[in-house]
Amino acid sequence: MSFDDALRSLKERFSVAGLHPPDLRVPIEGLRQQFFKVDYSAEPDAPELAEVVPVTVPGGAGTPLKARLYVPLGAGLPPGPGILFLHGGGFVLGDLDTHDMICRRLAEGSRCRVLAIDYRLAPETCFPCAHDDALAVWLWLSQHAASLGMDPARLAVSGDSAGGNLAAFLCQEMRRQAGPMPAFQLLLYPLLQFADIRSKKMPPQESGFFISVGLFEFFRSHYLPDPATYMDPRVSPLFGGEDVLSGLPPAHIIVCGWDPLRDEGLAYGARLRAMGVHVTDKEYPSMVHGFLNLTHMSATARSALREAGEITGRALGAL
Repeated sequence: MSFDDALRSLKERFSVAGLHPPDLRVPIEGLRQQFFKVDYSAEPDAPELAEVVPVTVPGGAGTPLKARLYVPLGAGLPPGPGILFLHGGGFVLGDLDTHDMICRRLAEGSRCRVLAIDYRLAPETCFPCAHDDALAVWLWLSQHAASLGMDPARLAVSGDSAGGNLAAFLCQEMRRQAGPMPAFQLLLYPLLQFADIRSKKMPPQESGFFISVGLFEFFRSHYLPDPATYMDPRVSPLFGGEDVLSGLPPAHIIVCGWDPLRDEGLAYGARLRAMGVHVTDKEYPSMVHGFLNLTHMSATARSALREAGEITGRALGAL
């Protein structure tokens, strides 16, 4: 089968499943309603957790944020290791529900408690609001982890796409502030720079499947309306200096073969290794950006989340 035939087959498969490229002509609220809203009831292996608890945490400037605590059956007696999870969606889309299954499977695979947060989105709030929220929650969690059954010395940060950006930012920001450093970082096809969108390598994505240059520019124009912020190290951690890259926690990075973010994910791993950081990475050559949201239709997505959870759980001493 040729590459074009493979891409056409993949598109048809996802179309049957009700998944389509984002239509940027739809109002933002409409896009949010469409964003990975799928029925997971057909997943026979959906993990059973000990509990899933709604909580409220303080975001930037004290803004209360909705959050969700996932406690797996194998978590053990508290306090135990925990993961702060930050969802993707280009800082415009995504919420607790769109990434609920990712968090459930990550909790099960790692045997760690997972705290997911509903940070503020653009265009209602622009840069650096999402980053301020992530930072505020991390600093709060570092002080109040025990209230959620977590050990502050065994906390990881994780996120997919834009959430991976926030996770990488938190680690670098703790170097800048000499603050409480995460014990581990799990970066799932992370978005690591907004400076040079046009040169992103995207052979199949030029067709508009899931990710396109237009979609990146859509996200950037809403979250970063001021071009002067494109190279800000908070939103483009790929370009962080040696002073913030050295001494960062161990990392595991997942990348996809059919993803314009593949190269920057691998490049970030290489930069971290050059600074003496222990990094492992895993590429899924046939997968597209966002594939971990497709557990209802992809055995690869389910196994990838379990493996990522296990790697994180071992790093935190839960397994």
